[in-house]
Amino acid sequence: MCAASLKKFMKKLLFISLLMLFGCGKDVAVYKNQMPKLDLRVYLNGKTKAWGMLESRGGIVKRRFVVEMATVWNGNSGVLKEKFVFDDGEKSERTWNIAYQDDNNFTATAGDVIGKAVGKQYGNALQMKYILDLKVGKKNYKVTLDDWMFQLDDKHLVNKSEIKKFGITLARLTIFFEKA
Repeated sequence: MCAASLKKFMKKLLFISLLMLFGCGKDVAVYKNQMPKLDLRVYLNGKTKAWGMLESRGGIVKRRFVVEMATVWNGNSGVLKEKFVFDDGEKSERTWNIAYQDDNNFTATAGDVIGKAVGKQYGNALQMKYILDLKVGKKNYKVTLDDWMFQLDDKHLVNKSEIKKFGITLARLTIFFEKA
């Protein structure tokens, strides 16, 4: 193989590797015809309970938790209060302020979210992306979250999230919701 051909081959290989590493991702709109229709304003209205786990990049469960949630809506604006209890006894709270621009697009803020979370919902699915100021021990890390929620039926929802830094997955989060 001549030097020019090898150089072309290496450029193609680099391009394909970058595509595989960062990917184009799927668009939540591909779920637009899936049922039941997920609308956070309906599903997260009132009290909801959830159970979850945090896995390391290697798939080892590092933490488990229970979340009690209460949401109050005023039209297209809602306040979601979460109370977490972790398997080691740690407790924490987060309050989300959610604002819908239309039936498919919303933004959300919380005390540990940097800027605004941006979300879209279509069919039975929702995707929300944001930067979280994550406290681990005595240090804080800015990580990105890519949340995917899927409504399974009238009472159940599953949330899968990837926690990344510099585009590399550090951990995965899975949460199972049950509407009261």
